[in-house]
Amino acid sequence: MSRISLQRDLSAVTLQKEGPPVRGVLKRGLAVVADFAADTAGDIAMMFGLMAMVMFVLIGAAVDMGRWLNARDQTLSAIDAAVLAAGRALQTNGGDTAKAIAIAQKYYAQNTKTRLNVSNDTVSFSVVDNGTSVLATGSAIIKTPFIGLLDPWTHKYSTLPLLNLAGGDPSKATLAVGGNANTSLEISMMLDTSGSMDEYTTSGNKKYIDMRAAAKDLIDIVVWADQGTYTSKVAIVPFSGDVRVPTSMLSNVGDPTWPASKDWGTGNNKITYHKSVCVAERAGANKYTDVAPGTGNYVMNNYTSNGHCSQSQSGDELLPLSNDKNVLKAKIDLLSPRGRTAGQVGTAWAWYMLSPNWASVLPATAQPAAYGAAKLKKIAILMTDGEYNSEHDVAGLDVTMPRAGGIANVDQSPVQAVAICNGMKLKGIEVYTIGFNVGGNATAITTLSGCATDASHFYNAANGEQIKQAFRDIALKVSSLHLSK
Repeated sequence: MSRISLQRDLSAVTLQKEGPPVRGVLKRGLAVVADFAADTAGDIAMMFGLMAMVMFVLIGAAVDMGRWLNARDQTLSAIDAAVLAAGRALQTNGGDTAKAIAIAQKYYAQNTKTRLNVSNDTVSFSVVDNGTSVLATGSAIIKTPFIGLLDPWTHKYSTLPLLNLAGGDPSKATLAVGGNANTSLEISMMLDTSGSMDEYTTSGNKKYIDMRAAAKDLIDIVVWADQGTYTSKVAIVPFSGDVRVPTSMLSNVGDPTWPASKDWGTGNNKITYHKSVCVAERAGANKYTDVAPGTGNYVMNNYTSNGHCSQSQSGDELLPLSNDKNVLKAKIDLLSPRGRTAGQVGTAWAWYMLSPNWASVLPATAQPAAYGAAKLKKIAILMTDGEYNSEHDVAGLDVTMPRAGGIANVDQSPVQAVAICNGMKLKGIEVYTIGFNVGGNATAITTLSGCATDASHFYNAANGEQIKQAFRDIALKVSSLHLSK
């Protein structure tokens, strides 16, 4: 029996026992009690109240999440813009890290002006990875009061971080070369090892010491670890009064009919000159081109009184294209100064190391790719510390030697060099030039400026710090920029 029916039965019994007046009062009272017991309206109100409170919190949490997502997206976009802008600054301002960081901060502030209010924004920027990347670190937090109601005791969710820079958020812009930028690189570096490179600069080091450090710094930037799909290779071409080629190449690039020695004059006036392991410029119709060596197009062998050339040490031998950092830097460390400055010979060999026409005389791993190959950059870097001042006659003698004839190519060394540079540029090779401590030497500056692709590709470095900055700037310019995180 239900509670309500039982109460109604009891009222009937009671009414039978009481008199009429009392019976009427009791009847009305019991009816009120029974009606109150049967009323469920309060249960619904309580349930609705509880549900309304939950709905209120959920709607508020949704608002909080919308605010969080909006602020997060704007923050991440601002960070991406900031690191990319700073990375681009590194490419164009000579690698000035302070200016790059200032630009990143400016871009971040500008792109978060309209963002919802956040608390404790500690995002900052730094230049890392040997000056090739801009990294964002820190955090930003937004208040979420409605989500915080889900845990009113610890207030654990009253704020939420907008980003996780230690995790997977995009926070790093890298100046990528080759593999990282989906591009292959072939770089030929002509490095001056003439006698004047043994002089001191205002930085306190001898010039060749500063040159070594700068060239190795470039190697560290442009040669990357993964050489699987995209490769980065560098050739080292030391030069002074001549260029020394590997013995394995010498017989293929020089005229095989030239004898081991030549005599000039007779009797007491006779002078004997001996073929050296070095080469001079190329004469003939293709003297300023990259036509493959062969009959009528061989480079001239270099003859000296004792068979020793300016590049007399084995360490002075040129190194064809290689992607082995250790080998490349070891070669640079062996370079030492001596001799005159036949810049046209060094320039020509810097071209040959990039020319597919010369592939047949080079080791298989050092053979250049075709001109115009997809996703490939060919770069020549020509560095010297002064005016080009050495030419050869048709017999391979330096024109300053006794019995030497006139300049084989008629043009003096600076004119020859510029003509060779023009040939390179016509083939699509990008040419950078660096004058190191040349001062106001107008001939040297004119030659280097004429050889460079344009004015932005010529550097006039006064000391060791500036030559390092020049090489680094070139390394950054040949790089591409991408977000690496």
